[in-house]
Amino acid sequence: MAISFSLKALATAALLGAAGLVIAHGNVTPQAVDTGDLPTLGADILVENPFREGGSHGGASALAVQIGESAYAGNCAACHGIRAMSGGLTPDLRELEEWDDEYYMSRVQNGTDRGMPSWKKTLDQNAIWAIRTYVESLPKPE
Repeated sequence: MAISFSLKALATAALLGAAGLVIAHGNVTPQAVDTGDLPTLGADILVENPFREGGSHGGASALAVQIGESAYAGNCAACHGIRAMSGGLTPDLRELEEWDDEYYMSRVQNGTDRGMPSWKKTLDQNAIWAIRTYVESLPKPE
């Protein structure tokens, strides 16, 4: 009887803990991103990361990583994990090499039906590309 009660208590605790994670997922208050020192990209959405080494604004890549780190911490880390190391509810962003730049931009701007909000009214493309540049600068998981 004590074993049965312990298993029920353990199962209940696990379910309540999982419910708390599900409720917390996606509950992010957008944080402003100061991209003032990055080159202005304009209103036309680019389909290639301009801040990547060798990109059209490649000289800004170190600054883009710095701004992207701050933007990621304030807007993405709650769901995607610190330094993009997902806790399991969202993709590990360091492993998404198959996402080309155009797909990434579309995904971030429009959100997903699985809980990621649309960021197009909150983050300009300078901030979005800076976040991409930061994530790409992180070491890949082993």
